[in-house]
Amino acid sequence: MVTQKKHTRSETSWFRDAKWGVFTHYLTEADTSAEEWSDRVDRFDVARIAEQLRYVGAGYYFITIGQGSGHYCCPNTAYDSFVGITPSKCSKRDLVSDLYDALEPEGIKLMMYLPSDGSWGDAIASKRLGWKWGFKKDLPLGTSGTERTGERLAEFQLKWEAIVREWSTRWGSKVSGWWVDGCYFADEMYRFADSPNFESFASAMKAGNPDSIVAFNPGVLTPVISHTEYEDYTAGEIADAFPVCPGMNIDGAQYHILSYLGDSWCSGEPRFSDEFVVGYTKDVVSKGGVMTWDVPITHDGQIPQPFIDQLALLRGL
Repeated sequence: MVTQKKHTRSETSWFRDAKWGVFTHYLTEADTSAEEWSDRVDRFDVARIAEQLRYVGAGYYFITIGQGSGHYCCPNTAYDSFVGITPSKCSKRDLVSDLYDALEPEGIKLMMYLPSDGSWGDAIASKRLGWKWGFKKDLPLGTSGTERTGERLAEFQLKWEAIVREWSTRWGSKVSGWWVDGCYFADEMYRFADSPNFESFASAMKAGNPDSIVAFNPGVLTPVISHTEYEDYTAGEIADAFPVCPGMNIDGAQYHILSYLGDSWCSGEPRFSDEFVVGYTKDVVSKGGVMTWDVPITHDGQIPQPFIDQLALLRGL
């Protein structure tokens, strides 16, 4: 009888020791021109945001590579070859590498937000990548009315993994972790013995740095769950219901929460009292959990001052 070897998760002690960090959605609309987007990315002031993150005491920083629009803040030849759009909607500047160069001297780890559904808002790109939309009822909490068709979409997944693998190998140890959005239909797309599956998707993200940590987002769920054994920490997306941290791990994955300080994701004014932000963060980290707060960001890469003032209250937790 052959016994299947249990998957070993990546080490997350550095993440737990970091205690809390900052997340920003650096995005644009699908109808933004390639030239306009690339120019905007060129104007992102990495030195300024590194200074802000050092000031507030953040242990790590998440930035979105892209989300649905087909625009990405770094080059990718695999993506360009699959979608065939010219000029490329991937920026000429590799913002991720430049961010690493600014953050590394401050001791701040760099982490990536990755959409699981690619360029769904770009009709040409999504068709050429093999993505399909459909209507599905009884969706998990936190998802919209128009979602997946119920298909596995293996062609799309294999192409998307190739794109992600190129990014990972380009950056290597510069990227310490990945947070994958939109993994709402795990049974349809990822829970298979053969690839593409959770394991192959995680492997693509770890291609350049096998020690990087990965989370797959199942949606807004309370209590927080671990979605698969192939994730190293919980995605932990929370909107309005803030759960009590049960401890360091959930089914072997590092406990982690992600929510927003503004009125919604990446927008608005601070919605919480200072006392709540400090108290909740302190409670999570005191029990061995990790807390990530999303804040708005300007086109040139600055966090608005009201959020800096609130984040700074977390220094030294």
